[in-house]
Amino acid sequence: MVYYEEIPKLNDERVFAIEFLPGQYDQRGDWAAQCVQIVNQGIRPAINTAKVYILSGKITDEEFSKIKDYCINPVDSREASLEKPETLKMETEIPTTVEVLDGFIDLDEKGLRTFVSEKGLAMTLGDLQHVQKYFKDTEKRNPTITEIKVLDTYWSDHCRHTTFMTEIENVKIEDGKFNDIVKEAYQMYLNSRDNVYVNRHKDICLMDIATVAVKELKKNGKLNDLDESEEINACSINVDVEVDGKMEKYLVMFKNETHNHPTEIEPFGGAATCLGGAIRDHYQEEVMFIKQCVLQEVLTQERL
Repeated sequence: MVYYEEIPKLNDERVFAIEFLPGQYDQRGDWAAQCVQIVNQGIRPAINTAKVYILSGKITDEEFSKIKDYCINPVDSREASLEKPETLKMETEIPTTVEVLDGFIDLDEKGLRTFVSEKGLAMTLGDLQHVQKYFKDTEKRNPTITEIKVLDTYWSDHCRHTTFMTEIENVKIEDGKFNDIVKEAYQMYLNSRDNVYVNRHKDICLMDIATVAVKELKKNGKLNDLDESEEINACSINVDVEVDGKMEKYLVMFKNETHNHPTEIEPFGGAATCLGGAIRDHYQEEVMFIKQCVLQEVLTQERL
């Protein structure tokens, strides 16, 4: 359906629209603005977009509400007005004071659980108890809402790899078709740990399972072709490649990029930044070799 200014008169259809929250990146609006700027060779205009849903059929109020709840992700979107806005200028209210969370350091476990729910925090109860202990014993004051929100962001699964870094205890391999194979693989992992972490403790965790083999290869002198730089966020291997009868230096790069947590919260943005990170990390590794890199992307989007 194409229309201008106002939606055509409908019969029994139900209508609602969804727009991004203020400050959330509107990809379609941004690209449209860039296209207009290219055409008119002038100032880039302000363009906002919204997706309009028109539902036909005998839909009750309860069903209509459920459909909107299903379609609108409150993390990045909201229901948009069907009226034409007076302006696209985004008004931002600058706070004059920052809320201090009075009584936070004295909350019991039940109070902390309620606090997590009311504030919509991503951190676990154990994480929040750790934060509470720090402010109570070290800072000797109640935190501000800004401090809690910043900690909640940077203590997330994505930023700190908490899922991958959590210690795995009491490993039990259940009976099944691949029982022997799994046991053999796990014992190989333990043997690698013994070789790599001599006379020092290292927690067993998913991150260690993923990286210990490379550490062992390097320790045993079998990874001399590894290219290393200040920013190592993708595996880079030096190889000689024949090009037009001459040997040239190439970097073969392997990249695992996990974005489980962001993708669960906001699927499109989480997946998009996953791809962006997978591309970015190669360029960080060795800028001088950008034109010669062979990129092999291994994008992991499985949910844990």
